[in-house]
Amino acid sequence: MAKYLVIVESPAKVKTIKKFLGKNYEVMASNGHVRDLPKSQLGFSPENDFEPKYITIRGKGEILAKLRKEVKKADKIYLATDPDREGEAISWHLTKALKLDDKDVSRISFNEITKTAVKASLKTPREIDMDLVDAQQARRMLDRMVGYRISPLLWAKVKRGLSAGRVQSVALRIVCDREEEIDAFIPEEYWSLEASLLPEGEKKPITAKLLDKGGEKFEISSEEQMNQVLAELKGKEFKVCDMKKGERTKKAPLPFTTSTLQQEASKALNFPISKTMRIAQQLYEGVDIKGQGTVGIITYLRTDSVRISEEADEAARAFISESYGEEYLSDGEGSKKSNAKIQDAHEAIRPTDINRIPSEIKESLSRDQFRLYQLIWKRFAASRMANAKYETTTVNIAAGDYTFRVSTSKVAFDGFMLAYTEADDEKQEKQVLLKSIDKDTKLKLEEFDPKQHFTQPPAHYTEASLVKTLEELGIGRPSTYSPTITTIIARRYITKENKNLYVTEIGSVVNSIMKESFPTIVDEHFTANMESLLDSVAEGHLNWKTVVANFYPDLEEAVEAAEKDLEKITIEDEVTDEICEVCGRNMVIKYGPHGKFLACPGFPECRNTKPYYEKIGVACPKCGKDVVIKMTRKGRRYYGCIDYPECDFMSWGRPVEKKCPRCGGYMVEKGNKLACADEHCGYTEAKEKETE
Repeated sequence: MAKYLVIVESPAKVKTIKKFLGKNYEVMASNGHVRDLPKSQLGFSPENDFEPKYITIRGKGEILAKLRKEVKKADKIYLATDPDREGEAISWHLTKALKLDDKDVSRISFNEITKTAVKASLKTPREIDMDLVDAQQARRMLDRMVGYRISPLLWAKVKRGLSAGRVQSVALRIVCDREEEIDAFIPEEYWSLEASLLPEGEKKPITAKLLDKGGEKFEISSEEQMNQVLAELKGKEFKVCDMKKGERTKKAPLPFTTSTLQQEASKALNFPISKTMRIAQQLYEGVDIKGQGTVGIITYLRTDSVRISEEADEAARAFISESYGEEYLSDGEGSKKSNAKIQDAHEAIRPTDINRIPSEIKESLSRDQFRLYQLIWKRFAASRMANAKYETTTVNIAAGDYTFRVSTSKVAFDGFMLAYTEADDEKQEKQVLLKSIDKDTKLKLEEFDPKQHFTQPPAHYTEASLVKTLEELGIGRPSTYSPTITTIIARRYITKENKNLYVTEIGSVVNSIMKESFPTIVDEHFTANMESLLDSVAEGHLNWKTVVANFYPDLEEAVEAAEKDLEKITIEDEVTDEICEVCGRNMVIKYGPHGKFLACPGFPECRNTKPYYEKIGVACPKCGKDVVIKMTRKGRRYYGCIDYPECDFMSWGRPVEKKCPRCGGYMVEKGNKLACADEHCGYTEAKEKETE
């Protein structure tokens, strides 16, 4: 009998796939990449036409030896690595590392690890797609150029083993830009007015919001203005002047892509992106289901397509019709505007079998596996279901020159919401339809509820919102979102507190050097354009070496210019007046993972270190001692009193010596302005320009 060898990437898939195939099939794993560019050097040069030099990855020799042994026994070899560029490249590297040129080799790929999909792939073998391989090679070399040419400069300037990455540097800049916006934001006061009105014959009052005056919208920006409005409304009769009933449709959601799954799992399940991808990988590679054995229960998890196969669509429609009724079926397939960036070879993320209901396999899954599978299952089911319909009622109420409005709605047909509700929708208040109000209804004013508000700064990025921004800007691809964010957190360039991302001191330093010396690298439009060029390589429209050759000279020029600038700077440890209590030397300022600290220059003989608190030349508003720059445990900067814990003063904004002329409180820097720290005071003034 003929013997076949199937090589996959992950050992977790071996057991699952082996079960689907007969005794004549041997299934083995490469454990990811087997070859890469050497760590000790760039690995290619313009003199040699950018031809990459690949070597076996350390630790992979034993795996390759075992694979070679099986290759000798096999009559035919199937390369079944993941169905994306990275997987295609791994298959190509395997043909080189295992010297398969004279062997009967085919590439097979499948979007789900089920018996049907695996067997179908064996019937449609193909050759390795060199366009996809070349796109992966180009990406790897571009990333290597940035990392290996820029990182030593950061090391020299900041005196730490820092590193730069092509996509990571842009992601860091996006977070830094948002932090600068937040720091410079000055809140503005505004007021809202609600009237509690009791309709005749009703026991419960309705709440109407002030809409306009004389048919024109206006803003109330102070308490004085609000008092004036209330004075004008005094004694006025409230009458229904307009009433509209209508219908609103809420569209069924599209099935999950990598990006939308990461975002929704963050909101609904509170999963970090790395956890979502790790658990999705387990569900894709195979879990042991009671009575079914080991099987992959979701399709491939790295995709930006919302396409669904005809078979999966038909199965879902049959399930919905039987479980919920014909009226819950959608009219047609959910679709999305065509996007040039989408690689449509993949499907959306969906359950491999719609009939594998989450509650029925709950015992076979861990708690987190169940929660993520249920989210994917519900979203897919909802994507094949009818839109939800709402009955809406809008009532305009006149009081003198002013108009108040009550808008309510109720679900007329739940449609897809019977199966799935997005996390954002669940948080919204449920509204009740107004029953007995018409134009003749008399309304009695119970009370006014004036409220003071302040405009809010842009929200800090979360992992989910950063992924959304990266996707919207065309930066990175489904496989890069998670490692990009994980890397900048691991390097302590950004830190995470209560879901929010904040820039650390070290992150600010790296970002400012990158913006100053390598503006192109951290430019989102340049990075997005590079992604589209890599897509063109993958589609066979562009030679990969052209992309690399065009990028290299500009990078070299920027590196050389930065090196010259750095030569002018003598980088020495900054000596302080702080005396080391162990050996008596003057301590010096050094950079650590969380920013600056004091260290004894006598290292390694003397290993004394202590926190470094940089004074900002401002007296503490509470006790008069020095205000210093401090760091939270996770590396976020703030300003606090040097006498902590005796004095508990702290401020996220940088305090200044000048006191607020309106209330006497302390003021903080807000971009190019100074603002009172008490937002209820609201005083601001322009910051004086510094004279050299």
